[in-house]
Amino acid sequence: MQVTADRPDNAHAQSLQQVATCLEADAERGLSTLQAQERLKIHGPNQLRRQKTRSMLSILVHQFSSIIVWLLAGAAMLSFGFGDTAEGVAIVVVLVINGAIGFSTELRAARSMEALMRIAEVKTRVRRDGRQRMVDAHELVPGDVVILEAGDVVTADLRISQASNLQADESVLTGESIPTGKSTIEVAQDAVPGDRACMAFKGTSITQGTGEALVVATGMDTELGRISDLVQSAESETAPLEKRLDRLGHRLVWLTFVLAALTIFAGILRGHEMIAMIQTGVALAVAAVPEGLPVVATLSLARGMWRMSQRNAVITRLSSVETLGATTVILTDKTGTLTENRMTAVRYLLDAGDVDLEGDNWRDSSPDDASLSWAIRIGALCNNAELGDGEADGRAGDPMELALLAVAAASGVSHTGLSQDYPEIREHAFDPDSKLMATIHAEDGGFLVAVKGAPEAVIDSAEAVLTADGPRHLDAAARAKWLDRSSQAARQGLRLLGLAMKHSNQDDASPYASLTLVGLVCLLDPVREDVPPAIRASRAAGVRVIMLTGDHADTAATIARHAGLGDGELRVIEGGQLTGIKADAISDELRERVLSADVFARVAPETKLTLVSIFQQAGHVVAMTGDGVNDAPALKKADIGIAMGKRGTQVAQEAAHMVLRDDRFATIISAMRQGRVIFGNIRKFVVYLMSCNVSEVLVVGIAVGAGLPMPLLPLQILFLNLITDIFPAFALGLGKGDQNIMRRPPRDPDEPIMDRSRWTLIGVLGSAITVSTLGAFLLALEWLRLEAGAAVTVAFLTLALAQLWNVFNMRNPQAGLIRNDVSRNAYVWGALALCLGLIGMAVGLPALADLLGLPWPGLQGLALAGAASLVPLVLGQVWLALIRPGVA
Repeated sequence: MQVTADRPDNAHAQSLQQVATCLEADAERGLSTLQAQERLKIHGPNQLRRQKTRSMLSILVHQFSSIIVWLLAGAAMLSFGFGDTAEGVAIVVVLVINGAIGFSTELRAARSMEALMRIAEVKTRVRRDGRQRMVDAHELVPGDVVILEAGDVVTADLRISQASNLQADESVLTGESIPTGKSTIEVAQDAVPGDRACMAFKGTSITQGTGEALVVATGMDTELGRISDLVQSAESETAPLEKRLDRLGHRLVWLTFVLAALTIFAGILRGHEMIAMIQTGVALAVAAVPEGLPVVATLSLARGMWRMSQRNAVITRLSSVETLGATTVILTDKTGTLTENRMTAVRYLLDAGDVDLEGDNWRDSSPDDASLSWAIRIGALCNNAELGDGEADGRAGDPMELALLAVAAASGVSHTGLSQDYPEIREHAFDPDSKLMATIHAEDGGFLVAVKGAPEAVIDSAEAVLTADGPRHLDAAARAKWLDRSSQAARQGLRLLGLAMKHSNQDDASPYASLTLVGLVCLLDPVREDVPPAIRASRAAGVRVIMLTGDHADTAATIARHAGLGDGELRVIEGGQLTGIKADAISDELRERVLSADVFARVAPETKLTLVSIFQQAGHVVAMTGDGVNDAPALKKADIGIAMGKRGTQVAQEAAHMVLRDDRFATIISAMRQGRVIFGNIRKFVVYLMSCNVSEVLVVGIAVGAGLPMPLLPLQILFLNLITDIFPAFALGLGKGDQNIMRRPPRDPDEPIMDRSRWTLIGVLGSAITVSTLGAFLLALEWLRLEAGAAVTVAFLTLALAQLWNVFNMRNPQAGLIRNDVSRNAYVWGALALCLGLIGMAVGLPALADLLGLPWPGLQGLALAGAASLVPLVLGQVWLALIRPGVA
């Protein structure tokens, strides 16, 4: 056995004597105060290492990491350098608004470690210097003797040295919904944490019994510490929207540089001054970059966050809103996510047949009323749980015993009434060796012995079986038949308890001799009612749902079938087959098996993390759901980590990107739909903004190249980009989307925001706006004989109005000309009214008109601008009619 600083390696696989020798521990007296102090210096406090949290400054800096923001900052600096203060200030205002929105929504960063730290902030009862005392949990050291009883939180990893009916709830670590019985006997070295019955782990809780244990690991050396380390080391994936916007930003930067360079070069060749051409280049940069894109994208995502919050899905990071729509795989925890995290009796196996408890007819259709009645009463009598009012807050005790009380209450049998009819005399606590429990009750003329336990133990102890005609001898053939029925039910993933009884004249007689077998009760953690339809909706949307659980394969497969997972035969992989695998060092055969699996059973926390990586490397956008500490690392690593709000631990919630307040799996589907709608809306307003900006670039570029007067000034372009473009674009971002959007498969994760068809649409619409704007400008100069300043106003108005009407070219090509997703959007009409008012103010208010350089063009100029602005709308609708089967 290897020893590291008094800590035994693999304590679960060593005998108690070996562990005690390694720790130099005295189970009778415990450590001395001096020994504890010395070991505390060596091993350090029993605390988890704190992760350096994101500062407010780092969150703020993140808001300005976009390359579009950098380009705008550069344009602002150049504007200030050339003395264009108004233009520079306008750009800075845009940057500040965008940064403020992003900062306020991302201020709540992941605080996983702070949540983990709270687990250790408790007292622990230990034996030191031969006396019991309470000490702070962070003072525990290897070798301490810890006293355990029901209700205690385990504050270090412990090797059990004494156990009396000791059970622990380890669901936060293993995902196992049933408390684990504890014993002092060592287990196999390769046993997973959920199978280490001789260990109690930090962060779990004692649900029943008493015991003592030796501390074998503290702080970061515990299982919880190992998971804490995984959470800290798990790298968050960059959201798909961030990747796409970054790629689009890089393209725009290069486009801007090329256009500016060409314009400056052409202008110098024509004899223009270099300073003037650099200013023109800045104007082109302003025109090429959609300043409103970061603001509109941020506001649309924030609006999506609000809508999801209204549907009980709380998003912790803006970009996660859109990522939901790109999800291709959901890796979901079982306990508390697909299931209700409470045991329910679903079937009784009696001599005359099986009684299924689904629905309300089982009370009338029993094949053996006497046997069923006794089975229900025995389960309620041999029981230490408290059902209370039936609600979660009033329930206390072992989940299986609670399930037995619940079925008794449903059948009209009151636990209180039973206790009065059969007063309990004494109890024989559950014995891990015999796997039996008994209670002795007074009855008329004698005593009733109620027994429950492991099916094989109860069957072996029984000499008779209760039938409709009374007890009948249980011979070897009948015993084998009962054992076979038990095995068949277990293979279906059901948990079983044997129920037996006997009448006795003595209350101190052996409780397990001469028993009469009443039957077996089958229990299951039921699937939530809304899960099967939610999984069907996922399948219709082309999203696979895969279950990850710490439970056994048979139980996991049964839950998966009830939930509707898989397509045909279920493919189940046990965690033991994945031990030690690495995402970047896995065989092609095993990778194929992993990617095609429907269920992963007995999964360790680090394996969940690896599975997320494997699916991500295969090109999937992965959503991971969970509620326990064991899920936190994978939640952080996933593209979308989804934690439960009611049952979920704070550790999981802080590591996740989304928290479900109602714990409903169906809420994920609603959030996914919203994510898809948002991405579609983002595409619409990007096409809208880019087509408007392309027209501005072409108007300025063609005019400079042709030697015409400048039809637009930089501040006018900035006014259009920041005022009249943003509001219609934002209105497009608030659309409710297509009702059939969840009947289509998710888009390719690598698909860009702007594909070829949309770039073509941008070119067509931008060209149409350019032609109408330059045409109106030239007509104002040559036909109306307006001065250059007034002609600029005509060009400005034509461009502004054409861009407003261009919003109707963003409709779905398959929708109607009049009634469509854009015309039904009330926000679009509000945006148009607002923008028309702002444009009127820009021309009609003398101070603002002077600032923008917009002299009054006269009524003829206004009429020309209004007529010319309608041309792009007409051409755009013709184009949409021609490409009807194309862009969606």
